[in-house]
Amino acid sequence: MAGAQEAPVSEEIIWKPSAEYIADSNVGRFMKKHGIADFEELRSRSMDIEWFWDACIEDIGVDWYRPYDTLLDASKGFEWARWFVGGKINIVHNCIDRHVKAGLGDRIAVRWEADDKEVRTLTYAELDAEVCRLANAMRASGVGKGDFCGIFMPMVPEVAVAFFACMKIGAVAIPVFSAFGAPALASRLGDAEAKLLFTADGGYRRAKVNPIKESADRAVADVPSIEKVVVLKRTGMDVPMTDGRDVYWHDFVEGQPSTCPTEEMEAEDTALVIYTSGTTGQPKGTVHTHAGAMVQMAKELYYAFDLRPDTDVFFWVTDIGWMMGPWQMIGVQFFGGTHMLFEGTPNHPNEDRLWEVVARHGVTTLGISPTAIRLLMTYDEALLDGHDMSKLRLLGSTGEPWDPASYRWYFEKVGSGRIPIMNISGGTEIVGCLLSPYPATPLKPCSLAGPALGMDVDIFDEDGNSLLKGEGATGIGHLVCKKPGPSMTKGFLNDSQRYLDTYFSRFPGVWFHGDWVERDEEGFWFIRGRSDDTMKVAGKRIGPAEIEAALIEHDAVTEAAAVGVPDDVKGQVVVCFAVLVPGREPSEELRRELSDQVATIISKALRPKIVHFVDALPKTRSAKIVRGVIKRKYLGEEVGDVASVENPAALDGIANPK
Repeated sequence: MAGAQEAPVSEEIIWKPSAEYIADSNVGRFMKKHGIADFEELRSRSMDIEWFWDACIEDIGVDWYRPYDTLLDASKGFEWARWFVGGKINIVHNCIDRHVKAGLGDRIAVRWEADDKEVRTLTYAELDAEVCRLANAMRASGVGKGDFCGIFMPMVPEVAVAFFACMKIGAVAIPVFSAFGAPALASRLGDAEAKLLFTADGGYRRAKVNPIKESADRAVADVPSIEKVVVLKRTGMDVPMTDGRDVYWHDFVEGQPSTCPTEEMEAEDTALVIYTSGTTGQPKGTVHTHAGAMVQMAKELYYAFDLRPDTDVFFWVTDIGWMMGPWQMIGVQFFGGTHMLFEGTPNHPNEDRLWEVVARHGVTTLGISPTAIRLLMTYDEALLDGHDMSKLRLLGSTGEPWDPASYRWYFEKVGSGRIPIMNISGGTEIVGCLLSPYPATPLKPCSLAGPALGMDVDIFDEDGNSLLKGEGATGIGHLVCKKPGPSMTKGFLNDSQRYLDTYFSRFPGVWFHGDWVERDEEGFWFIRGRSDDTMKVAGKRIGPAEIEAALIEHDAVTEAAAVGVPDDVKGQVVVCFAVLVPGREPSEELRRELSDQVATIISKALRPKIVHFVDALPKTRSAKIVRGVIKRKYLGEEVGDVASVENPAALDGIANPK
């Protein structure tokens, strides 16, 4: 595998922290505290996971009802590792209760901007009061510890209230994208045997009303376990209400007191279940605990994103149904910081809407997907100049591989070339990172720098051999993790065998993550796509991200997807789909230019068989291009579950490209 493809030209380092910058960072202070000379020494030492997680918990200040007796119990194997055994804790105690008690009640916890630019805030005291009222109402309706509760709502402040109210009483939150259809919602609620559903009459997107309650009703009709549906009046539209089951939010909480005891939970008790957006079969419910999820999220916000709770406004363009929503809320509020919720879209009603939001709210950390940046790049760069974004001090990204041109635009135009991009990679099943830069690490375009602290990752070849043995070793292969992490899913809800098959059947005793990664000669790591997206053309392996990046370098292309399709001679050939910038028209000449560009940048042997033109690529709500769906649609196969695809109409273009 290693060396099977022609290596791309190594990019230069474009950002390097000064000694002063490192010393002033949270991770720099952690290194000084433990007498660690540089970040590589810290990264190496953090592979002693018991030392690291003990030290991390002490440093970030986790508040326990009862401290744990045993940090890690792996007596039943990596697959079923238990963390913080004997400890009692609650996410809500750490994220709300203790901050109010410490006198931070007047600090803003949540800033919100609506689709129509309405702005609301919730202080920690206000959030606490609303969470308590809702938690009391839930208890009064018979919901309690261990019960599952769905959250199918637009991105409004009440999303945070519902999320934390569930965990406050020991119930399990199931956040679901509000754009999902009824079958997708029903499958998730039914799998969990959910007892209660939070929803809304509707929501707003691009100034249009989305009838959310309509989908909720159709879903609940197929989920007999649902006893109560709590409906937020977001739009004021008339919706049917089922007597005895449905209740408006304001009526549900009426008369409830603004104080409520927080349930003391075991460290390993389930706090939330997040369903992956799998492209085939039943969605997988990843199971996350009060201690494990919170500690991982807090570690990343503090060390990788250098969170300063007194001054930062943290904003990830996300939804509650994507793991970055819970990740942001728990991670920021653990430290008593302020985060943004955004109901709108980055380019509505004006193309510079996102930059307007960043400037208006004094955002200090902005996280966004590469796909969204590629969209915003198509607009006039002068739109950036009209907004003061000088308070930005860190950028973030995740979800998919970058191409160098888009990464540089984000770095140079949005960050003015002065601040680093924390390009992180992990997944819903970890609610955290396997690879991550830090303020103490230099950066190359598109790089993830290296292994995240406390996560013992490696690159394996097809036979399970490490490609990174020896100093300066390089390699491209499968991303794996050799030791457990505290936030790794506790199996899949109701499907333990599928969990074992997914992560541990490829390399027994080792977590197989499914990403195709590379480490270059200078030690920088890069995501090259999903392993199952990897193409093997005439014996040469390559991930789709490199081919897509080569296409996007052409000034006519704004987005691209590459898939491998069967070929009798080469085994597979590369087929590409390109979205053109406004004003450019498909032509045979352009098709040849793009194919030649891939051959020049990567390899003649990997020249696409054909480049198709489409109006849009099918993507999830979190902006991931669904290459597996694209491939199956192109080949005329059953596409599988497409509930996570935000724009399913784009599949028609894949079946009938230009």
